[in-house]
Amino acid sequence: MIYSAGLPTCMEGMMYPVPFVPTPDQLIEIAKHAEALGYHSVWGNDHMTTQRYVREEFADPPNFWEPLITYAYLAAETTTLKFGTGILVTPMRRDIVVVAKQIATLDHFSKGRLIIGLGVGAYREEFEALHPGWNAHRGNLVEESAQALRVLFSERRASWNGEYYRFEDVEMYPKPLQNPLPLYFGGNNPQAVRRAAIYGQGWLPAGMPAHQLAQHVQNLRQIAAENGRDGTKIDIAPQLITCIGKTHEQAVALFEKSQIYQHLVSLRQSTLKDQADIAFEEANLIGTVDELVEKIQRLEEAGVTHLCGTYFTANTIEELKEQMQIFAEDVMPKVNLGKTSTAAAQ
Repeated sequence: MIYSAGLPTCMEGMMYPVPFVPTPDQLIEIAKHAEALGYHSVWGNDHMTTQRYVREEFADPPNFWEPLITYAYLAAETTTLKFGTGILVTPMRRDIVVVAKQIATLDHFSKGRLIIGLGVGAYREEFEALHPGWNAHRGNLVEESAQALRVLFSERRASWNGEYYRFEDVEMYPKPLQNPLPLYFGGNNPQAVRRAAIYGQGWLPAGMPAHQLAQHVQNLRQIAAENGRDGTKIDIAPQLITCIGKTHEQAVALFEKSQIYQHLVSLRQSTLKDQADIAFEEANLIGTVDELVEKIQRLEEAGVTHLCGTYFTANTIEELKEQMQIFAEDVMPKVNLGKTSTAAAQ
């Protein structure tokens, strides 16, 4: 099992309160802390503008850091830690050639420590704010963005004439250092599973219990086989909220008082809309150390290879670092199941 940690690039006001204010120096501090504790990677999210429910709750706007620029800075301050986007919202980026150039450049400067998770984004309101009047299907946009990126990453003279992206005779060099550069697909719905099975090196579901994951993993592997791929080599990397307490009751109480809890409530309208009957604590890593170990073992049995972007419940940077340390020192050593992920482990 591979373990990664969430990085608060765009989490203020959503998963953490305002002010949480992870400054550039604090983001370096968190990244170095993760590297020292043995985490495989950190995963930051991607937002451009404040969500309505956040505006209603906080008087001051949150700070959102663009993940690719942030990673360029952090890569220079670390040596082994990998960097994943959980997720990069390609529908918010109209020029896919520029995105490809940024990704390829960052992959070289980080010495191949980049993983790109793609997705539609949880809030359509954000897409509409950036592109008013553009009645695009965000799922189709994501899928086409992945296809266009692969063309740019693999062909000397790349051309694409799709529904949303168009470019002609683009000679984009250097190509990414990694071949292939790992592309993961975020989302809980069957279309996200299909995209990961056909195009991806990994799948990034969110807040999904083991029994549901097992069914989706089975479907992913079947779709992969139908398309000539080995589904067992596709990383199953759920993003889960983590809150560790001395007792179960304490962990639940801390979680329910957190901004992360409010964020999950907001996702009932999007990412988690098909899981309304599942308790948050059942679908995430909330409880004592022993309870988390048991949950992780069930996730491994369901086919999970990578606990990706584990988002720790906290109200301050110090609380975040403390939860990261407890998880690394008390939980990770107790789950040594002998399996590693595929694409992410390379």
